[in-house]
Amino acid sequence: MGSQVETFGFGMPWESLYGYSQATQVGETVYVSGQLSHDRHDDFVGAGDFELQVRTTLENLDLVLRQFGAERGQIVETTVLVRNLRENFDTTARLHAEYFGEHRPASTVMGVSDLAPPDQLVEIGALVRLGVKA
Repeated sequence: MGSQVETFGFGMPWESLYGYSQATQVGETVYVSGQLSHDRHDDFVGAGDFELQVRTTLENLDLVLRQFGAERGQIVETTVLVRNLRENFDTTARLHAEYFGEHRPASTVMGVSDLAPPDQLVEIGALVRLGVKA
């Protein structure tokens, strides 16, 4: 017997352009694509403001979690892609820790030379286990 697959998208143009979902649930696991800094109208948020981009990106992650009835404590792993990592690492670490509080998921932080939107400075993906409560 196979697991049912459920997907979620914001309905943004780049989802069909690139051919992906914001998240895909397979069984009790939700794979969240890298979230970006945008509002519900497809407008980029925070050009040149790294902290605002991280906060907006994490808000978008929260929106994806809600679609699956999940909470931050059910995130078991994050992948954080950061432009100018040396310059932005301390802010990345502070905001990641603030977002999770006492919860400690596994995490990989990577410095990258570029991200898809030209002004994007951070992208955050996650792995979520729905059967886990922190």
